[in-house]
Amino acid sequence: MARQRKFRFPKVRLTVPRQTKSLFRSLTTLNSFGLLTTAKAANPMGRTIEISDFGTNPGQLKMFIYTPERLVPRNAPLIVVLHGCGQYAESFASNSGWIALANHLRLPLLLPEQVARNNASRCFNWYRPSDTQRGHGEAMSVRQMIRTSIKRFSSDQRQVFVVGLSAGGALTAALLAAYPTVFNAGAVVAGMPVGSARNATSALLHMHHGNPLTTRETLISAITSKQKITQRPRKWPRISIWHGERDRAVDPANGAALAVQWSGIHGFGNAPSFDDVAASGIRRRTWGAAKRPLVEWWTLPEMGHGFPADAAIPGGGRAAFGVVDAGISGAYHIARFWGLEI
Repeated sequence: MARQRKFRFPKVRLTVPRQTKSLFRSLTTLNSFGLLTTAKAANPMGRTIEISDFGTNPGQLKMFIYTPERLVPRNAPLIVVLHGCGQYAESFASNSGWIALANHLRLPLLLPEQVARNNASRCFNWYRPSDTQRGHGEAMSVRQMIRTSIKRFSSDQRQVFVVGLSAGGALTAALLAAYPTVFNAGAVVAGMPVGSARNATSALLHMHHGNPLTTRETLISAITSKQKITQRPRKWPRISIWHGERDRAVDPANGAALAVQWSGIHGFGNAPSFDDVAASGIRRRTWGAAKRPLVEWWTLPEMGHGFPADAAIPGGGRAAFGVVDAGISGAYHIARFWGLEI
């Protein structure tokens, strides 16, 4: 290691013109009233702030962003985190481990949040076609938030990822189907297949009793029907699917249907390319190349409804409402599946 040397700056006498002094005084006055901001003040590091001006917001959602503790480099990835029913965006992102991951990777988080006037339980309205179709409702609001976030952080628009729990997971699947060229990859935790409900009644029925789209063809067509022929992408986003086998809020059969739906849209059959089971009973099935599969499906035999965390490791998340200490960090493994360097 090179030896450090002390360096003394030479004394320089500056002569400041009278007009410049007057300008400095004016700027100081403006700054004292909070009328001047810097880039650092606009994105305060290590904090979550609300952004109110991001578009027409047809879904009437709130937008929050989290800036990591260290400076975000240009062209960093952007992760969208969608909470479950009754949760708040920032606390879910913190408890599930996404904020710790954002700090570690030096990347920003976009945290949309539902409001009670849209849904009394503050669930995203994943079952309403008017909120999940391209260019409409909540889906369009999230799209506008992404556009604003990319501009604000100079993010790499080719590396936008989305993850969601429960209702947020179901909306995640709908977003991947509606905007396949916007997202590089996504993750659905305890969620629902695309097109599995059209109103609140059918949503509750199919959450508790599995998906009514019983065939592989109907599951796939629920995705392709969201796209005009001219809009269909050359490739679909990669997806990570997670479900607890003791989930009583969203039947685990919906996780199986998601795996059939997305392996089918990628051109695979129902049988996975690889099927690995750990001693704990946690099972991971994948479709595609071993090192970079297009679809993965995790099932956790002892987990109920929630996002899996691992409180035993730093940044692995912690048990909270909607977050389960399952001995495995969903955030960590999802980020690895996406190809983020951890």
